[in-house]
Amino acid sequence: MMRFLLLFSRQGKLRLQKWFTALSDREKKKIIRDVTQMVLVRPPKACNFLQWRDLKIVYRRYVELLDQYFGNVCELDIIFNFEKAYFIFDEFVIGGEVQETSKVSVAKSMEEADSLQETMEEYISKPTY
Repeated sequence: MMRFLLLFSRQGKLRLQKWFTALSDREKKKIIRDVTQMVLVRPPKACNFLQWRDLKIVYRRYVELLDQYFGNVCELDIIFNFEKAYFIFDEFVIGGEVQETSKVSVAKSMEEADSLQETMEEYISKPTY
């Protein structure tokens, strides 16, 4: 089970976070600081698995689903569309457990959600007589 999911920039700025266990704000800040420092100092070709405390940290330098959805994702996409980024994460991880491993299925869910949102916006914007 995942305990947390963090997305941060190469400069160490936290952009998204999901916690699947109850922790105090102080503990969360310490985890964020420690994990960010550990991951950022590692060379690009290093193994993506780390042992930290009693946890195994698995990290990626590239998030394919976000890149696929936003088209060459950048930090501004995540900052200004954070709700969509969280929705993408929620499509494949629920409660700390991986629910969907297929990028195609997640992409299809995103397309359906966007289509529904557009339909709702059209419906709401029509005047009622």
